[in-house]
Amino acid sequence: MNCEQANQIDLVDYLNSLGYQPQKIRGSDYWYLSPFRSEKEPSFKINRNKNVWYDHGPGKGGKLIDFAMEFYRCDVSEALQKLSFFHPQNDFKNKLVRPQFHLQENSLADNKDARETAIKIIAAKQPIQDLVLCRYLWQRRIDKSIADRYCHEVHFTNADKEKIYKAIGFKNNAGGYELRNEYFKGSSSPKYVTYFDNKAKNISVFEGFFDFMSYKTMNKNQREDLTGLPNRHMNFLILNSLSFFERSLLLMEKHTIIHLFLDHDNAGRKCTNVALKRSMKFNDESKLYKGYKDLNDWMMNFGKLEKKIHVGQKRGRHL
Repeated sequence: MNCEQANQIDLVDYLNSLGYQPQKIRGSDYWYLSPFRSEKEPSFKINRNKNVWYDHGPGKGGKLIDFAMEFYRCDVSEALQKLSFFHPQNDFKNKLVRPQFHLQENSLADNKDARETAIKIIAAKQPIQDLVLCRYLWQRRIDKSIADRYCHEVHFTNADKEKIYKAIGFKNNAGGYELRNEYFKGSSSPKYVTYFDNKAKNISVFEGFFDFMSYKTMNKNQREDLTGLPNRHMNFLILNSLSFFERSLLLMEKHTIIHLFLDHDNAGRKCTNVALKRSMKFNDESKLYKGYKDLNDWMMNFGKLEKKIHVGQKRGRHL
């Protein structure tokens, strides 16, 4: 797949496969809560006739390849690889250009075509046995026993209903799944948070489930967790999307202490700063992985950044 082919994929269909539904439709304009940050009013627009997007928050937009690079935080080649998963290259000519469904403004929940184009879960089983998925867990440095406890091996169909795909599936409290494999990041409907109530007074909050599993992997067999509290005395909230952050504040604030493990990006910092100004209950734990994108990135690459800095300093002394 090249950029020209990728940009012909229908943007509305692609966002639907990721679990994002339009909040309102005005003619050919589809409005969404931004996939890139937390917000209450939709400011992310897709013009379906032109098949382009524009995010009014940062004032950025473009075609599908631009969206994929922003969403996955990757370069063009990796974005094309991920997009080819949505439309397999050998079936490509049969799946481009023509929109697969049109939603009516007042019937989003009841639209039959919309339901048919969404990700459909065929099976969800434990433990995870697929060797490719097991390798992916190893690449992300996630302990297999932790993954088997909290995740499923999910088989699902996407827009291409003739092929069944496999992914690591993390279930939310509404019955939907966050889905990840080496080439795919998406979710099945409904999209929602995952909350583990262990009857504790404290809570740890994560943006994504790989950060949560990284936390669990690092604390396996430890008497105290990363916050210095007994590991068993903790509730957990995995947002699965920062769009749920503000909507989850009341749940968080039922606890005595709230530990925030959010990403080191603009959206994550913004949510953290909002919380810190809101209450003394909130603690920013992202200092633990300062210099890294998130907790999983820190666990995967711990020591590499420090080594790079040390080498740079050593070279500087010899200049």
